[in-house]
Amino acid sequence: MGLDIGTSGVRAAELSLGKHGATLERFGQVALPPGAVRDGEVIDSDAVAEAIKHLWRSVKFSAKKVVLGVANQKVIVRQVDLPWLPLDELRSSLAYQVQDFIPMPVENAILDFHPVEELEVDGRRMLRVLLVAAARDMVTTHLDAVTKAGLNASQVDLTPFAVLRSLATVDNFGAMADAEALVEVGSKVTNIVVHQNGVPRFVRVLLMGGDNVTEAVAERMGVPFEEAAGIKHQGSLGTVPGVATSEHPADRVIESSGHMFVEEVRGSLDYYLAQPGSVPLRRIVVSGGGARLGGLAQRLALATRLPVDPASPLSSLKVGKTGLTDEQLTFVEPLVTVPVGLAMGVAS
Repeated sequence: MGLDIGTSGVRAAELSLGKHGATLERFGQVALPPGAVRDGEVIDSDAVAEAIKHLWRSVKFSAKKVVLGVANQKVIVRQVDLPWLPLDELRSSLAYQVQDFIPMPVENAILDFHPVEELEVDGRRMLRVLLVAAARDMVTTHLDAVTKAGLNASQVDLTPFAVLRSLATVDNFGAMADAEALVEVGSKVTNIVVHQNGVPRFVRVLLMGGDNVTEAVAERMGVPFEEAAGIKHQGSLGTVPGVATSEHPADRVIESSGHMFVEEVRGSLDYYLAQPGSVPLRRIVVSGGGARLGGLAQRLALATRLPVDPASPLSSLKVGKTGLTDEQLTFVEPLVTVPVGLAMGVAS
């Protein structure tokens, strides 16, 4: 079971894992009241717990043990080089080695790492890792919501790693030299992962997403948020940066706010490419509800000069008796990326 607590709703996916791969058995989502989760961080654990209870009742999931994802401003991911140690020894000594790399006291953080590669620096054997530091109080609040809902979180995982498991193109023969950028666009949080043949090289969490465009439309047009969401889905980013698809005020707002988002993603990928040892990108894969913004893929391709493809997380899964029609599965496919990837973490 993978449980994704997003800013606008909670989503969960149940997978069965067998000899011939994974099968999606159930998927569901329930909206959250405004303010219950802010920028990916649980604010009202009682409201979130009620939404999770509703989700479990309506979808009839068969288990109560879940893998929970986190991604917000209280999660730091940095690439750092540490003196080589066996992985279990490095894990136990992590708190003594990384204080200079994170902007919070180590005693207030939950630490983990993902090994990237071994290297030699000035004759010393080193290990390059992606260091993850999550504020302990933030994780505790997420876990409180899960516990109040009557569930048990067996693992807490970094949401970008779930995106990686769901979407990464991996060549088992190791011939894939270029990297791939995965961009999962949520309501208020966007997860960016650059990987090379399944090995994460760069992670960034942006505190912006599809709702930023919706809010801009609502403010400019003076309409409720729900109405602005409908207006947004009828509009599109233009084919030329700075030029709206029409003179309608909504189209101009979609263009300006959407352009800001595209530039943030482009800037993040440029930052990665400027790092020592970075690997050229061959394409971008987009997923998430916010990726439905009209013209987004085309504008990302224009800004980055890379092919941009929609994600297809269901293509690597068998689909069981989910109770969803083919049309419904097509609609929810951009939304299953994170909960499916979290559930996959059990087998990794």
